[in-house]
Amino acid sequence: MTTRRACVMGWPVKHSRAPIIHGYWIEKHGLDAELALEAVTPEDFPRFLAGLGERGYVGGSATMPHKFAALALTEPDEHARAVGAANVIWLDGGRLRSTNSDFAGFVAALDESAPGWERAAEKAVVFGAGGAARAVLHGLLERGVARIHVHNRTADKAEALRERFGHRVVPTSDTALGAALDGAGLVVNGASYGMAGQPDLDVDLARVRDDAVVADVVYVPLETGLLRRARARGLRVSDGLAMLLHQGPGCFERWFGVRPLVTPELRERVERALRPA
Repeated sequence: MTTRRACVMGWPVKHSRAPIIHGYWIEKHGLDAELALEAVTPEDFPRFLAGLGERGYVGGSATMPHKFAALALTEPDEHARAVGAANVIWLDGGRLRSTNSDFAGFVAALDESAPGWERAAEKAVVFGAGGAARAVLHGLLERGVARIHVHNRTADKAEALRERFGHRVVPTSDTALGAALDGAGLVVNGASYGMAGQPDLDVDLARVRDDAVVADVVYVPLETGLLRRARARGLRVSDGLAMLLHQGPGCFERWFGVRPLVTPELRERVERALRPA
């Protein structure tokens, strides 16, 4: 039996926690499989991706900064096209196909961390306009959120998201942000705010609904300042680690043919790896 091999392609890539996550699932399902890390520069990415099968891989995961290039270099499905980025790649009869599992990971994390979140989320506020924010928007629109305010430091990028996703996405300026937060049922940090070394996201959570949910895509640190303030306000939260874990099953199933589960044991294993030594 030949070992089924997949890889994570990034630059840099050594910080990736994917081998911990997928290694856990490989072990649990007793598979003859392996996930490797491949440090690939942006210049080398097209050549590396074209030779994926020759290198012995059945597929791979494109992480930063390759998600946009992966979309152009593969045959993306409707989710990858909607988000404008691909992170899951697999070989299908010699053809490179792709999808985006980040959006599914985000909404699955919400479902796990805050069941019924969508009942209060007629209006959401999302911060950021990059790849993570795009995945968040696609996930929320798929789940029927009626109005999503997007605030970004560069207003043009927020405007571009309305053009991509439609009228339910509302670019929101600094002066309009307070009104957008009034009665919001979901607040999402889809940017790098609160990441180690980055400034915190300063949001007036007193204005949101009492049953609102606050979500963050950042998972280092495990608890950002935004989530800490949300808990102090008595709000439910969904953290970036939950999103990271829940985007994994879609990758694993494509590569190895088994749909794995996200378990408390897996989360604890990754948390241990994230804690400072």
